[in-house]
Amino acid sequence: MSILTLAPDLALIVGPAWLWLDGATVVERDARMDGPLAAAEASVRVRPPEEISAVRTMYKRVGLDPTRRRPSSEALLRRVMKGESLPRINSLVDVCNWCSLESQLPYGLYDANRIHGDVVLRLGRPGESYPGIRKDEVNVGGRIALADSEGPFGNPTSDSARTMVTTATTRALVVVFAPREIDSRRLERVVEMTAQRMADYTGAREEGRHVG
Repeated sequence: MSILTLAPDLALIVGPAWLWLDGATVVERDARMDGPLAAAEASVRVRPPEEISAVRTMYKRVGLDPTRRRPSSEALLRRVMKGESLPRINSLVDVCNWCSLESQLPYGLYDANRIHGDVVLRLGRPGESYPGIRKDEVNVGGRIALADSEGPFGNPTSDSARTMVTTATTRALVVVFAPREIDSRRLERVVEMTAQRMADYTGAREEGRHVG
């Protein structure tokens, strides 16, 4: 298990949480999630979660316009509020999207076997980028970014193809890109919910946890 640290330049902006998971069995679609996901979507449409303005503020504090580069959690909410369903990718990704929708906090999910060396959450350097998942090159210069010994591989808007989770994934890193202002007790509940759903739907065991 790699070490994950927060760079000093983000210490007053981001209060992340993360889970290291092992022993996951990932399937393309777990039918057991059909009902709970539909119920979560219906609940959100009836009682939309309060806007987490702190997430937008987190983006603004590093010079990004959150209406142009939306946090992944807000993008999921907008999709559901338009009447669409959450995307179904695979069981690990589907759990993350479910938790992100309900918590309105952006998540990152990565295949731990594709991470090399220790990980740091830092501001991207000028010119840094990576090939995105089903997207063109993702520029992370000046953005909140996760990086390992090979360079950046994730941010709160979109992640990299290099570390993407597939049905071959057995070990994973889940990162909640929480603003520093989020209450630590609330964040702990979000992480506990995520760990429990991961165990229930993928069989993943928790190897390590950090909150705030």
